[in-house]
Amino acid sequence: MGAREIKSPEVGLETPTTLDGNSDSVQRKKLGIFFIESDDRRTAFGRGYTGGTTPVNIHGKPIADLSKTGGWIAAFFIFGNEMAERMAYFGLSVNMVAFMFYVMHRPFASSSNAVNNFLGISQVSSVLGGFLADAYLGRYWTIAIFTTIYLAGLIGITLCATMSIFVPNQDHCDQLSLLLGNCQPAKQWQMIYLYTVLYVTAFGAAGIRPCVSSFGADQFDETSKDYKAHLDRFFNFFYLSVTVGAIVAFTAVVYIQMKHGWGSAFGSLAIAMGISNVVFFIGTPLYRHRLPGGSPLTRVAQVLVAAFGKRKASFSSSELIGLYEVRGKQSAIKGSRKIAHTDDFRCLDKAALQLEEDGADPSPWRLCTVSQVEEVKILLKLIPIPACTIMLNVILTEFLTLSVQQAYTLNTHMGHLKLPVTCMPVFPGLSIFFILSLYYSTFVPLSRRFTGHPHGASQLQRIGIGLVVSILSVAWAGVFEWFRRSYAVKHGFEMSFLTQMPNLSAYWLLIQYCLIGIAEVFSVVGLLEFLYEEAPDAMKSIGSAYAALAGGLGCFAATILNSIIKSVTGNAEKGQPSWLSQNINTGRFDYLYWLLTVLSLINFCAFLYSAHKYQYRAAHDKLEMGGKRDVSNKRNTPSVG
Repeated sequence: MGAREIKSPEVGLETPTTLDGNSDSVQRKKLGIFFIESDDRRTAFGRGYTGGTTPVNIHGKPIADLSKTGGWIAAFFIFGNEMAERMAYFGLSVNMVAFMFYVMHRPFASSSNAVNNFLGISQVSSVLGGFLADAYLGRYWTIAIFTTIYLAGLIGITLCATMSIFVPNQDHCDQLSLLLGNCQPAKQWQMIYLYTVLYVTAFGAAGIRPCVSSFGADQFDETSKDYKAHLDRFFNFFYLSVTVGAIVAFTAVVYIQMKHGWGSAFGSLAIAMGISNVVFFIGTPLYRHRLPGGSPLTRVAQVLVAAFGKRKASFSSSELIGLYEVRGKQSAIKGSRKIAHTDDFRCLDKAALQLEEDGADPSPWRLCTVSQVEEVKILLKLIPIPACTIMLNVILTEFLTLSVQQAYTLNTHMGHLKLPVTCMPVFPGLSIFFILSLYYSTFVPLSRRFTGHPHGASQLQRIGIGLVVSILSVAWAGVFEWFRRSYAVKHGFEMSFLTQMPNLSAYWLLIQYCLIGIAEVFSVVGLLEFLYEEAPDAMKSIGSAYAALAGGLGCFAATILNSIIKSVTGNAEKGQPSWLSQNINTGRFDYLYWLLTVLSLINFCAFLYSAHKYQYRAAHDKLEMGGKRDVSNKRNTPSVG
């Protein structure tokens, strides 16, 4: 089998020692000094070599004239789909708690947990959507299928709110009866139906969230000199569309609910999703596509199995031929370029160790290419960064549900205008809209003076800024909640937790809302851009799913944390309410917020360590290019130092 040695950019290392047939010793040096390219290597999935990330049309054929496809016009068709999905997501998250309490007669606590679970499932299941997009369907068809599922779920929720058969009897159920729990509860089958359609909607989000941002970014030419600038602006505009959807959900949908009822409110979400689906399909001729690269889970499993099978093989073995890779610039992985070898997770390199016993046509479960091994390394190296944003998502989840209970006790009048309590979460969206509008004109020029970075701050720096602001937000929330509760007890509102205190304005909540909005701008947008650029070519959707997974785990973590706090801090026998008592004035929400502040500080320290250790792929590739050596046609045996 013809093979050639590809020397690595290890400057200052000695040239590999040619091994004599009678030699018993091998000079030791770094594993990364070279890997072997082979003419005979077959791909893991029986496919031919690909041209990396060359865009194709919907039929999988190369696009003859790229100027007629992609770009900002195609991206704007995609923005509409995300805007409608987030409008439905936030519309359900803020209205479903109230719907379950006032219509289905469920306690606030269980309603909040059910909505938290909905939020969590809709984000955690994004891993499935990312897998299907990268492995089989491609991003376009994944979005098309799952938006249809999402629409079906919204129609089911609308029917629940419209038809009396799906809800309990509302007769003789006033506010006092609700407080005392005397209203007729929903039947078991009614709750099963509601949970089913709610979680069908959450499952529909699985194929939208990880794919829309990646599919939009696919529309830009990565060979263009302005690619980085376009990508940076795209993710900001993408999150702006998310924000617009949230603002509409917190204002127009709430208004529709107040004027026309729950059925009309949920129906408006279904109509918006239906329109966005039509717009998305209209843009089909303009889209650029990336071919799915086959099952990424299979490739990951092959690396793990091959590395385990060769766990006892020595890097200095006389039977070692080298690290294995296909010949030329193309990768054996469909839709992916080659990935340079790194020294991280060296135990995984054993999956690419080519030994003489492997023969001429080894199984991909025994011998993997360097690029395939590096894909797994990249996925592992990415994990700590999105993991450090889980705490931010815990705070976002707590604010979305608990701050609504705070607002019920406060005066929501703005002059002669009285805002509904469920409109209060619109203010983080407004702050995000405001910050994104000023981002390029104000933040980038100012921060560039200090950082020297062309975009004002690197992706990791932006994530870090967002985490710091989130700490300030939850700390302020603790301070204000301490003041609000003290005011309620002092002025005789302790047992009236659904009665507004006329002299204490709800607009004090705007401080925590605006701070958490700023935190979202920096952390979430920075994280989406970071994951898209750093993820392997054939795993972009899974990379984007990491962000959604962090969001989902944050929702579940909030639910678990709430359950633990209720069980630990409350004692029904002694009449001691928990921190999260349904009566917010006897509970201690401020203690929860301060606990979140401490946890967020610990999380930020973990982020600083992870960010310090992380090396951008672009920086590593630049180092590789700078230290490149001549290619030798002579096969030598490497040894490890």
